[in-house]
Amino acid sequence: MKSYTEYLWFNTGTRRHLANITSEVEAIVHKSGVQEGFCLVSAMHITAGIWVNDHEEGLWQDFWEWLESLAPYRKDYKHHRTGEDNGDAHLKRSLIHHQVVLPVTAGKLDLGPWEQVFYSEFDGQRRKRVVIKVIGE
Repeated sequence: MKSYTEYLWFNTGTRRHLANITSEVEAIVHKSGVQEGFCLVSAMHITAGIWVNDHEEGLWQDFWEWLESLAPYRKDYKHHRTGEDNGDAHLKRSLIHHQVVLPVTAGKLDLGPWEQVFYSEFDGQRRKRVVIKVIGE
């Protein structure tokens, strides 16, 4: 069994950001040499997540509106007592989740016809990373 690990780094210019990282993940799967297995993509920060969905701008707008309706920015989150102002970002990350496991078949990501992999940032403007770990044969 092979195992290969690589990191992607992000420092978004805005607090919220959605980055399509499908091509970067595909390149890492190729570099791994794994033909059959799995690829873990995991945001290593508690205010960022990984989202698999369609690459369509209207859906992205719906995504942000949905998250804001469920976890709106407010000044009165109890988490803010720590000196932070990102309580909503932690909740948004919980809704999206921090990682996905994707199948690798014949040396490639085995995604559905419209599926893409996104890094979802909810409290940006500082350096953060994503781990990509490919395991298989």
